[in-house]
Amino acid sequence: MKTSTVVITGAASLLAIGCDAVYFDYKRRHDVEFRKALKKEKKRAAKAEKEQAQAGMAAQKARIRELVDEAKAEGFPSDVEERETFFMNEVARGEGLCQEGMEVPEGQEKVVDAALCFYKALKVYPQPKDLISIYDKTVPKPVLDILAEMIAKDSSINLDGMATEASHGVE
Repeated sequence: MKTSTVVITGAASLLAIGCDAVYFDYKRRHDVEFRKALKKEKKRAAKAEKEQAQAGMAAQKARIRELVDEAKAEGFPSDVEERETFFMNEVARGEGLCQEGMEVPEGQEKVVDAALCFYKALKVYPQPKDLISIYDKTVPKPVLDILAEMIAKDSSINLDGMATEASHGVE
């Protein structure tokens, strides 16, 4: 191909794009029906986005409920030394997952898993209220929000003091 053909084709393409932009701007400014159609399309897109976000939140809440139920079904150690080891392992695993989840934009799955680790650690800790105040200072907000949902789903956690006996087994 000749250079002049490429230049002419490029210029024609730019001219067509420019004409479309000018025409669209003219229609947007002067045609009432066109403006209404644009506004309706914008509202429709916003509504679809909102519905999609709500569906995502509902799915996440269902998954959180599922994870809490699974953790309760697995049970928690009852021996003091086992509880201490379990606690340390879960906190360390949660911190690792937390760091991984915050590093990548699509790390939401790791954030939920990190919150689950912190939840499990909370279940075996003798003073959950004290541990929550530590979590408030050290755990990133997205993980803390999910952890709060997990705590809300579990009625066996007594934040006034010791965890109840139901927290060591299935409700």
